[in-house]
Amino acid sequence: MTLASWLSLLAICVLGAMTPGPSLAVVLRHTLTNGRLHGVVSGVAHAAGVAGWAILTVWGLALLVTTSPLVFNAITYAGAGYLAYLGVKALRAQPSSTEDARVMRVPLYQAALDGLMISLLNPKLAIFFLALFSQFVTTAVSLESKSIMIATVTAVDGAWYTLVAIVLSHSRVLGKLQSRTFLIERISGGILIALALRVLTL
Repeated sequence: MTLASWLSLLAICVLGAMTPGPSLAVVLRHTLTNGRLHGVVSGVAHAAGVAGWAILTVWGLALLVTTSPLVFNAITYAGAGYLAYLGVKALRAQPSSTEDARVMRVPLYQAALDGLMISLLNPKLAIFFLALFSQFVTTAVSLESKSIMIATVTAVDGAWYTLVAIVLSHSRVLGKLQSRTFLIERISGGILIALALRVLTL
C-alpha cells in the first residue's frame, strides 16, 4: 500500500469515526455517568468490534451479511434491541447525589460489553468496509497491506472514542456534568431509544 493510498484510507476512517451515532451515545453515557476509565474501555471495546468487521470484510465473509437479507435483518434487529435495552436502563436509573454520581455505577466489563456489542450488532459497518476496502483490496494485495488497513480502521476508531472520553472527563467538565447525572441519563436514554427506532425504520 502506497503512502497516498494509506492517507486516503486514514482520512475516510477519521470522518467515519467522527460521525455521530449510537456508538458515540454509548461512549458519552459511560464517560459521564461512570467516569473516564469506563468511557475509554467502552471506546476500545467498540474498536475491537470494528476490527472484527474489518477482518471479516478483508476475508470476504462480510459479503454474506450484505447479500443475505435474513442475516442482515437479524443483526439489525438485534442491534436495535440492544440500543433499546440500553435506553430503557438509562431511563430507569435512579436519581443520586453528586457524591454518588462520582462512584462507578457499573463494572468495567459492562462498559466493554456495551461498546463491543454496539459495533458487532451494526451490520452497516459491513457495508461501509465493503465500500471502503473495495478501493484498496485487489486479488494481488498483500497480507501486509490488508493488515495495515485493519490496523488503521481499528486504531482510528479506538483513538477517537478515547479522545472523546478523555476530553469529557476533564475535571472541570466532568464535575459539572456529573451533578446533572439524572438528567443526562434521561436524555441519553431517550436518544438511544430514538436511535433504535431509527435503525428499524431505515
